[in-house]
Amino acid sequence: MMRMMYPGSFDPVTRGHMEIIARASALCGELIVAVMHNPDKRGALSVAQRVALLEKACAGFGNVRVVAHAGLTVDCARAYGAACLVRGVRPLGDFEAEYGMAQVNRRIGGVETLLMPTSEACASISSSVVRQIAAFGGDIGEMVPACVAQEIRAALGSAGK
Repeated sequence: MMRMMYPGSFDPVTRGHMEIIARASALCGELIVAVMHNPDKRGALSVAQRVALLEKACAGFGNVRVVAHAGLTVDCARAYGAACLVRGVRPLGDFEAEYGMAQVNRRIGGVETLLMPTSEACASISSSVVRQIAAFGGDIGEMVPACVAQEIRAALGSAGK
């Protein structure tokens, strides 16, 4: 069966990410979840923290492996033998950016991209929204995997919520 890769920053992992992981892992033999490091962006969580949170959240999936990569997505896909990238697409604004990246990844790396629309329940969840709510001490429990909610709150400085 095919190996696919779901690349992203996962800063932090959300229920939306987990929905895509669950759906994509059901379509392939192995799903590589690649925590991508962009040196031009300063993440709220370190790459090591993001990998650890994802490993905990994905523990129930027998065919999901979490890795970290700094560099081009197509190089990561090639390194892990992934034939296809998976990307989640929310209703507002994601399609154009993801479509453009899919074209680039096919052109420079020969890698196809599967765009998966998010469910209505996860459409408004984003890592940036989670970070902002957590920074002000708000409740992020409905937006992130329950098994990592407390760790995310602690890492983002809102352990009391």
